[in-house]
Amino acid sequence: MLHISHLRKRYAHAKRNAVDDLNLAIESGQIFGFLGPNGAGKSTTIKMLVGLLKSDEGTITFEGEEVQSLAYKRLIGYVADEPYFYEKISGAEHLHFIADLYGIDQKNREERIDSLSRTLLLKEKLGDEISSYSHGMKQKLAIIAALLPQPKLLVLDEPMVGLDPKAAYLLKSLLGDYAKAGNTVFFSTHVLEVAQSLCDTLGIIKEGTLLACGSFSELRGNGKAKDATLEQLFLELTEEGSAQ
Repeated sequence: MLHISHLRKRYAHAKRNAVDDLNLAIESGQIFGFLGPNGAGKSTTIKMLVGLLKSDEGTITFEGEEVQSLAYKRLIGYVADEPYFYEKISGAEHLHFIADLYGIDQKNREERIDSLSRTLLLKEKLGDEISSYSHGMKQKLAIIAALLPQPKLLVLDEPMVGLDPKAAYLLKSLLGDYAKAGNTVFFSTHVLEVAQSLCDTLGIIKEGTLLACGSFSELRGNGKAKDATLEQLFLELTEEGSAQ
């Protein structure tokens, strides 16, 4: 289980917390969608979740391991909103570099690279220099690299950006299978239709504060319209949050 408890973060000279007393408990095997308008605190939360940013207060644990520990980092895979690479190496070289970091043996790495690259339609481009890749191809490479060590927790920041419709469909299927195998997915997205159809649990954040958390049916039950779409619920909650 992923536990986030009383998490807070404020940047220097900011008037308010970027993340303010965030509490979440996400069961293994779930896909959790983290939603919010621009500047809501989603990326800040994710950077603390993967250990790139230190919180001012609060704790983050996954399967009993604390975020600062090497054991925690070995359990997670991460896709940033803007993944960066050594541009002058090939996609295959990048993936073998990741495999070396995680100590994946030759047989297993070859099998995983082949399977994942075929699934995301990147197999034929792995020999090409990364500098020649489109944004969507780089996004696919980042996703393959994150999944290569078979992490128990997969964290993605806007993973659909840059993907064509077919690639987005394949990624949704891949994430569904990944969660069914008992792993946990935590991702932020602005594509509310994807969040509504894919996620077991949703959290909506604005100005660093969690406004609502639960399944889509639970959020809909607490809303004004019992047949509302997620887009309607999102607008209802975030607009009310602005008025308070």
